[in-house]
Amino acid sequence: MSYDPANIFARILRGELPAHVVEETEDTLTFMDIMPKANGHALVIPKEGAPNIFEISDDGLHKLITQVKRVAKASQRAYPGNGVRVIQLNGSEAGQSVFHLHFHIIPSADGMNFGFHGGAAADEASLSEHAQRLKQALATID
Repeated sequence: MSYDPANIFARILRGELPAHVVEETEDTLTFMDIMPKANGHALVIPKEGAPNIFEISDDGLHKLITQVKRVAKASQRAYPGNGVRVIQLNGSEAGQSVFHLHFHIIPSADGMNFGFHGGAAADEASLSEHAQRLKQALATID
């Protein structure tokens, strides 16, 4: 699959579209999902243009998964008492709707049942609040 540099995440990386950024590293960007499945639902993407897990370099994947782990730990701290779902989809058949590799980090409590994508967009204040919670928790992660 070829990479489309016009996808929404590539446009966010270039600053063409806004995002509630939680953290930016040299190789990754973490920001809030605008259609969250739970409070604190964040996305972690590589800056490397790859449509899926099969097309990213090994080094890029290593840097990405290291950040995914950090954000998952931060999610546990920011939302105590919750588990954390780490979800990554490859291909439209698997439910992928944005063809830029990304991981969903979703705080999840007992009994939460949800599908992927869709739903209503969260309000800006809520996204900002949850971005702040994760930012604070990330500051405590080594």
